[in-house]
Amino acid sequence: MSVRIFITVLLVIIVAGCSGEMRKKLPVCAGKRSVEEAVVAVAVQSAKAAAIKTTGHCRLEYYVEDKRKPEKESFPVKLWVNPPAQMALYGNVALDARGIVLGSNSDEFWLAIKPKISSYWQGQWAKNTNIQTLLLSPRILLESLGVVSIEADGDGPGQWSLTNEGPFDILTRNNESGLPEKKIYLCSCDYLVRKIEYFGEFGRVRVVVKLDEYEQVGEAFRVPSLIEVVKRGTQGRDDRVRITLKSVKPTEFSEKQSDYLFQPKPGRFKHVYEVIEGKSVELIE
Repeated sequence: MSVRIFITVLLVIIVAGCSGEMRKKLPVCAGKRSVEEAVVAVAVQSAKAAAIKTTGHCRLEYYVEDKRKPEKESFPVKLWVNPPAQMALYGNVALDARGIVLGSNSDEFWLAIKPKISSYWQGQWAKNTNIQTLLLSPRILLESLGVVSIEADGDGPGQWSLTNEGPFDILTRNNESGLPEKKIYLCSCDYLVRKIEYFGEFGRVRVVVKLDEYEQVGEAFRVPSLIEVVKRGTQGRDDRVRITLKSVKPTEFSEKQSDYLFQPKPGRFKHVYEVIEGKSVELIE
């Protein structure tokens, strides 16, 4: 697999898609009456987020350059999350339990790939505000697992608005031009996030995240065991990833465990990159 292909695949991951719609039909309930009410309800759900550890499986479907049919990959993963900002994902690729390592803490994120391309990416959140461009963002995975952060700043350009459609309350954030940047679809009955849309230029959807099969973790927290992400391509050439989690368990991290899981470890790689606003710049020694 070439460097370009591998990067394309990993940009889709975290973000962390699949074919078809979610399987269960959601009930319809009365929605919230205002943005403020909706934001409070989301905050209540996010406040319940707990530290977890889990195993799972990742299935990829992605297009390579001019090939007509998508490539497919499948491998097991291990995931650790310590809200609000710490996460680590290990992908067992090519018989290497840490063939792919993706992680983050409150200051930075990193991505290491050993098989074939020996490459390492690292960036600071302060230098990467464009989440639509930075598709490898652990922030999207954190949001998928219930750590959603929004502010109630009223209606209008560059702010949030609230609409109701069928079983969903939909929170929409617009940019300064009045075009959508992000939409969060919340089931109006339980206020769990069921879908997130990230928009690019001209208000076009670039990434769609769908969440389903919620499981109870502890007394008050629920986690989707099915995370599906689609990165929109041209002429229907969408890249897709499906992460299925199992054995999701609440946990606690010791200081030693946190230092091991949630701190970058560059090691020795053939290629090392710094990510700034979603663009990778190779560092030459």
